[in-house]
Amino acid sequence: MNHFLHNLITRTLKRYYRRHPEQMGKGFRLIKKVREVEVELVNEVYGFTFLLVGVLSASFGISGFLIPSGFIDGGVMGISLLLHEITRLEVPLLVVLLNLPFVILGYRAIGRKFALKSIGAIALLALALYAIPFPSVTTDPLLVAVFGGFFLGLGIGTAIRGGAIIDGTEVLAIFISRKSSLTVGNVILIFNLFIFSAAAYILSIEIALYAILTYFAASRTVDFIIDGIEEFMEVTIVSDHSEEIRHSITNKLGRGCTILQGKKGFAKPGEPLAMTDVVYTVITRLEMAELRTEVDKIDPKAFMVMSSVKDARGGMVKKKPIKIIH
Repeated sequence: MNHFLHNLITRTLKRYYRRHPEQMGKGFRLIKKVREVEVELVNEVYGFTFLLVGVLSASFGISGFLIPSGFIDGGVMGISLLLHEITRLEVPLLVVLLNLPFVILGYRAIGRKFALKSIGAIALLALALYAIPFPSVTTDPLLVAVFGGFFLGLGIGTAIRGGAIIDGTEVLAIFISRKSSLTVGNVILIFNLFIFSAAAYILSIEIALYAILTYFAASRTVDFIIDGIEEFMEVTIVSDHSEEIRHSITNKLGRGCTILQGKKGFAKPGEPLAMTDVVYTVITRLEMAELRTEVDKIDPKAFMVMSSVKDARGGMVKKKPIKIIH
């Protein structure tokens, strides 16, 4: 399959560049371009698979557990379910309408590619909620809260792994945190306090308490799927192509990075350790999929270490506007 894909991309690019020779800039190499397109395509397929699984899981959690019992969750999904209980408007319509402003924020805060993926994911979620007749699984309130939150969180986390969102709360939190001293966690907490307070006043205190349990189950599942709810990831990259990776991070992702001087730890007996440049950067976890793709294009064998960061200040993480180059 990989051989077939490689040949197909090679033939397609050859035809394209024969028709558009002006696109072949200085230092152009067809082999390198083929590899870049191949990496991009494979990553897009993986991303779409994650999105599809996420949409199906979230729609099952909503239609099979939450809606039949009149329960809600936190975030934008919680507002959609709350408005559904009040107005009886269809949940798919509310999910699309309420998430649109956050997708626009995502365009400004993350990038065009992220926003387009999110629009597609939200549209798929609305379609699944409208078209797939999920049965009501249980009427036990505790099971509804726990497993409804679990499947919804599984869907949200898997969608983020695919490079998009189906609930825009986190994008809002990231956007506000860049404009204020609040952390992402604080913004999400304040946002959800308003939702749960409204649920207690409009519906009942009991439903509000179950909503808090649903949100807790969903958020813990999201943590498990994407390795932490922290808003930032620190990434250390060791590669012989560190300069190209640095250039990609600063120009394509619009992020800052630091080049550290290091030595390779392996050498033959009697030989000195070779010097190497180590790239260190801090990004939001929503940008992690795109960073992996860019590094794979340059050096598929690059050694990458990723870990969660509770918060980050200064530099190009919050203060410098992200440069959109897509």
